[in-house]
Amino acid sequence: MDRRGFLFAGGVLLGSAWWLRPADQGRPYSDYFRKLNRQLRQQGPGRPLMLIDVPRLDHNIERIQKMRPAHQDFRIVAKSLPCPALLARIMQAMSTRRLMVFHQPQILALAQQFPDSDLLLGKPMPIQACADTYRRWPQACKFQPERQLSWLIDTPERAQQYAQLARQWGLNMKVSLEIDVGLHRGGLASPAALEPILPLLSSAGGPLHLQGFMGYDAHVGKIPALIESRSRSLQGSQASYRAFQETLYRLAPVYREQTLVMNGAGSPTFRWHDSHSPLNEVSAGSAFVKASDFDLDVLADLQPAVWIATPVLKASDGLHLPGIEKTGGLWPLWDLNRRRSYFIYGGEWRAHPVSPAGLQGNPLYGYSSNQDLLNGSQATGLRVDDQVFFRPTQSEELMLEFGDLAAIQADGRIDYWPVLPG
Repeated sequence: MDRRGFLFAGGVLLGSAWWLRPADQGRPYSDYFRKLNRQLRQQGPGRPLMLIDVPRLDHNIERIQKMRPAHQDFRIVAKSLPCPALLARIMQAMSTRRLMVFHQPQILALAQQFPDSDLLLGKPMPIQACADTYRRWPQACKFQPERQLSWLIDTPERAQQYAQLARQWGLNMKVSLEIDVGLHRGGLASPAALEPILPLLSSAGGPLHLQGFMGYDAHVGKIPALIESRSRSLQGSQASYRAFQETLYRLAPVYREQTLVMNGAGSPTFRWHDSHSPLNEVSAGSAFVKASDFDLDVLADLQPAVWIATPVLKASDGLHLPGIEKTGGLWPLWDLNRRRSYFIYGGEWRAHPVSPAGLQGNPLYGYSSNQDLLNGSQATGLRVDDQVFFRPTQSEELMLEFGDLAAIQADGRIDYWPVLPG
């Protein structure tokens, strides 16, 4: 190849490579987030916040209430909404006092905050945690655990432990039995596992009072369709549930005459339990605020109602990487989305930035929970003290990391709602 041909070929390659460089993903705030940014610049405390969009929350409550089967009671999952004011709003709108609790310190907190509530443990507690709860129970609390609190039993061995504690301390303890309906995360693996537990129940003179079953079916719809269809997975889960019911009624016919709580489902599945379901109670929590893990077809009519907002502490043009200052400018020359650098207050949350669009972390610089670095294009238009908005992947534990929740009302007012113990 002669020199001219070589230069031409090189120019073609360079032009092709330039054409293949990343497109500008940056966008300024949408109208929705521009309004939130203005509110927080004027009223915010200048630190990371977990935001609750109250009008969107109310929209979700209304949609869930309309889709709720009339024959089923509804239990709100407190771990996904760990804030008394948030729970109270949903409880009132959903006309329920039933809560599912997953954290031992929150048992006492919820009992004191909602003395007329009904609490069902969503996971089995070690016997030490159970004993510690009764040891710390405040005498002035109007909540009556013998009537309003149901512990979760997942094995005959744990049933023995709870029965022994009830006898030693003279406790009247309600229990629900966790059953495996296909998730395989524990619980009674087969209906035969009921047999050694039945003598410990009050129907046979034992110290434990059976409230019912709890069978979580989170696997339904998550199994790849090539392995099993959603309808077949749901049918199999419900068939497993019925097998436990039928075995209980056969071994202990007295329960046929009692109204037991047949709890199950969750945010991804509660809408699939119709009149043919063995459940008389469904649970959900995350659906009310819809973090990104719940962007599911079955929840498509619900709106994201929870965000993280955090201020920009430092903003600069370019990308200044330690040790390669002289050559670091080549990266933003190639990638327009690296032309601005923003250090934010906090970071490394289970969340992803959503506004302004096009912001991204920097794997070469590294990540920080103190002052995380985000890069973006010039189009992001961020200034110091502007907010970066993240969408959490889940609410749960993340809601407990920011102090009081910032509840954004329809009129722009920001109320602050304390959270439960973490």
